[in-house]
Amino acid sequence: MSSEDDMHDANDLESIDDDFYSGDTGIGSDDGDGDYDFVDNESDASDDIISRQQLNYIVLGEADIRQRQEEDINRVSAVLSLSRVAACILLRHYNWSVSRVNDEWFADEENVRRVVGLLEKPIELPNARELTCGICFENYPRDRISSAACGHPFCHACWRGYIGTSISDGPGSLSLRCPDPSCNAAVGQDMVNLLATDDDKEKYSRYLLRSYIEDNRKTKWCPAPGCDYAVEFIMGSGSYDVCCNCTYGFCWNCTEEAHRPVDCSTVATWILKNSAESENMNWILANSKPCPKCKRPIEKNQGCMHITCTPPCKFEFCWLCLGAWSDHGERTGGFYACNRYEAAKQEGAYDESERRREMAKNSLERYTHYYERWATNQSSRQKALADLHSMQSEKLEKLSDRQSQPESQLKFITEAWLQIVECRRVLKWTYAYGYYLPEHEHAKRQFFEYLQGEAESGLERLHQCAEKELQVYLEAESPSKDFNDFRTKLAGLTRLKPGQV
Repeated sequence: MSSEDDMHDANDLESIDDDFYSGDTGIGSDDGDGDYDFVDNESDASDDIISRQQLNYIVLGEADIRQRQEEDINRVSAVLSLSRVAACILLRHYNWSVSRVNDEWFADEENVRRVVGLLEKPIELPNARELTCGICFENYPRDRISSAACGHPFCHACWRGYIGTSISDGPGSLSLRCPDPSCNAAVGQDMVNLLATDDDKEKYSRYLLRSYIEDNRKTKWCPAPGCDYAVEFIMGSGSYDVCCNCTYGFCWNCTEEAHRPVDCSTVATWILKNSAESENMNWILANSKPCPKCKRPIEKNQGCMHITCTPPCKFEFCWLCLGAWSDHGERTGGFYACNRYEAAKQEGAYDESERRREMAKNSLERYTHYYERWATNQSSRQKALADLHSMQSEKLEKLSDRQSQPESQLKFITEAWLQIVECRRVLKWTYAYGYYLPEHEHAKRQFFEYLQGEAESGLERLHQCAEKELQVYLEAESPSKDFNDFRTKLAGLTRLKPGQV
């Protein structure tokens, strides 16, 4: 890991936003750099959708992580002339940044030693036959007593209990110090390996491995359930989109699923909106009215305007004006023809609660429009992923037999399904983008909806070709003469560029 990369901090991550995402968190920026050219970003594709992302990140398996961790430890150990254990303690304290360790050490070695707990001259245990444990105060032979570099003696049983309790508490055990309350000496992995149980040694080793990823600002674990891969991101490369070896695509910046063309802030807002109770309240406001007496919300489920509240209230009122039903007679136009609401509206005395209800209804309808299409593309993407897996695991072999084609010549089908999966993801997030696009920016909205419509049209043609037209050749009893024409059509739709739809 280069020292230059290690110098990046949280401010570096924020500065990268200008490379791909808008500098503003709002979508409706007038600055051209803040707009998301979502079609163009997706269109400069090579044949393999996954491989085109490999230039700006590296996927790391457990063996890769251990190798890099060992290399960093050995590098610090060699440069600072320290033991491997001491180098590991230093790197762990400075979040595995080799350059920061070197800078801090050469700037003030004495202060670093004091803060981290590394003694310059280790203190040996007294040369006696028996020593007293500083925890249980029992006397033990010298070979059953151990100490950190500070020389404070503790028996092996007390050490084992102390280390085991610390490891059980979690990754904080990586910063273990001497059990003596007045001592700051660090306890390294050598002591753990010497004195801890096998289970505790394994846990400590896992904590140390995970620390190398979780404490390093340019590496993160893949957020997919059960995935053990990590991703190292190359700073300043532009796009945050990452595709792990487990095939899960996510945004390296916020670790949500990959979500271009929208920025991380919009995704967080959209997800919160989808899960919050605000939409339930909007539904209540749009589809119910409060009882004038007990204020409980009531949904109108019959045609007439005569409403009776549920027990114990049982108040009878008019749905239109919320007045008592007993007040409705000839002077109000008859029991079933209340005109007070219309009269008030004509006079300009539009009821505030009705205005709020109308606004809530419009807001709910608008949200439902975008959410329904967002969710539909998500479900279509999930189905496409299942179809892709089915195609790779069984259908390609079947198609190869039916059409007398080697599987190597059927790669265009896999590429088409990969493209479908990717395009469904992009289209899904365009609806979140559209929902937050300011209403007053009419030209931008019209252009966005035009591009969105063109993208949807092209994707539907591709999806239908890969899903339905392919089925004909899967069910054929003998090789089809027009299979090569189908190949040309599907490959052409897969590579279709915006503007060619």
